[in-house]
Amino acid sequence: MVVGGGHNGLTAAAYLARGGWSVLLLERLPDVGGAAVSRQVFDGIDVRVSAYSYLVSLLPDRIVTDLGLDITLADRGVASWTAVHRDGRHRGLLVERDEGAATGTSFRELTGSAAELAGWQRFYGRLATLAEDLAPTLIEPLLSPAGLEARLRDPGLWHDLRERPLADVVAEHLSDDVVRGIALTDGLIGTFADVHAADGLANRCFLYHVVGNGTGRWRVPIGGMGTVCVALADAARHAGAELRTGAAVTGLETRPAGVAVSWTEDGADRTVDAGVVVWAAAPTVLDEVTGTVPAVRPSGSQLKINMVLDRLPRLRSGADPATAFAGTCHVDEAASQLDAAYRQAAAGELPDVVPFEVYCHSLTDPSVLGPAERATGRHTLTLFALHTPAELFRAAPGATREEAVRRVTAQLDAHLEEALLGCLARDADGRPCLEAASPLDVEASLAMPGGHIFHGDLAWPVAEEPEQVGTWGVTTRFPWVVAASSGGTVRGGGVSGLGGYAAAQHLLGRR
Repeated sequence: MVVGGGHNGLTAAAYLARGGWSVLLLERLPDVGGAAVSRQVFDGIDVRVSAYSYLVSLLPDRIVTDLGLDITLADRGVASWTAVHRDGRHRGLLVERDEGAATGTSFRELTGSAAELAGWQRFYGRLATLAEDLAPTLIEPLLSPAGLEARLRDPGLWHDLRERPLADVVAEHLSDDVVRGIALTDGLIGTFADVHAADGLANRCFLYHVVGNGTGRWRVPIGGMGTVCVALADAARHAGAELRTGAAVTGLETRPAGVAVSWTEDGADRTVDAGVVVWAAAPTVLDEVTGTVPAVRPSGSQLKINMVLDRLPRLRSGADPATAFAGTCHVDEAASQLDAAYRQAAAGELPDVVPFEVYCHSLTDPSVLGPAERATGRHTLTLFALHTPAELFRAAPGATREEAVRRVTAQLDAHLEEALLGCLARDADGRPCLEAASPLDVEASLAMPGGHIFHGDLAWPVAEEPEQVGTWGVTTRFPWVVAASSGGTVRGGGVSGLGGYAAAQHLLGRR
């Protein structure tokens, strides 16, 4: 039995069914997909929005090929564009996906020389080598730290990321406040961390954001994020797995030769004996179902806003909005701004200036727009804010979320020729097409503890204990329960399927 129908649960179900196992998957929600879903969010607006997760990087080509997934992942022509107000002028820093003359010109105009671009290219050149070497190990049994290091062409960078604060590693290559901030944001996506700390929390998040599939590129799922899980569900069903939705697991009872799983479905209580349970929900939920008080409850750290616009807003810098919003558009994410926001949030205050980034899915993938929406020039816009931990929202969830939305829209307006709210489409009832979700909202809708998008702190993708070497890093304290979730496995995080893949390989190899 597989508990949880997100991308990891579906990946495990598909591999195990293909391997000849009898598989029953239970999903609490009415549909499978978990956080990787697309839906029409606004009444009367024919646009399918990637409701939660929205880009793909870590999903290995191996899983796509093995399962015959009918998905298309498109590269964005722009990696990032950063809105900057410096020396009384509105500017922008452009980083093309394939860096060319425009990127070089942009760096020189912002920083005054070619030195920062040289540092950027040196740093990301080293990261590209690390990605090429590290990515293949993510779909192999765990290596020891020494075993992994022996496969790396640049073990020095791996050592630095493991042992030094992320801010120090970045500062060794980059000096401009804005440029350093662009790099540091990859260590803070959904993760509340101090980039100056030596605890490795930001470093591990950074690593997973720059090594995906050997390139580190973040790609657009054509048709929206939901197409990935639809394809995984199709693969699982085609292989013979049974997928049940609206089935909420209420208990697990371990037995000498398996596990009794209890759940509610259609108002009835059910129990089935399973030889093995693949737990693809959050580890904290496993604790709760088995009557254990979690030692630490996860806490997410993001504000996600989905929007539909009548038109892309004009920028004060004069940059083409179709360029600025095609990749990751960074706003108020300079290194000093990240530090200030962290200090305020750590003190229990919503940051005065909330760092965030925005991105327009429909520029790369117009298929998410209905014919009428395309004809009128509408677009999607996704905003993802950093340093907004769940604790900030607990005392007054709605009011704090509204204030956070007010702050980020005002901050974006500071770089626009026209107010963002004036560009928003209106739904069938005349309301602006803007939907915001704090970590508490994510927890309420997805049963994701603390709204933590990784289910908990990410781990280094190596065996930290000698007994883990050569394993898949999926064991739990229960002999017949195998982990498959992001936070429950050693190599989770992002829409990758890595947890489900590891759980399946562990069981298929044991059979």
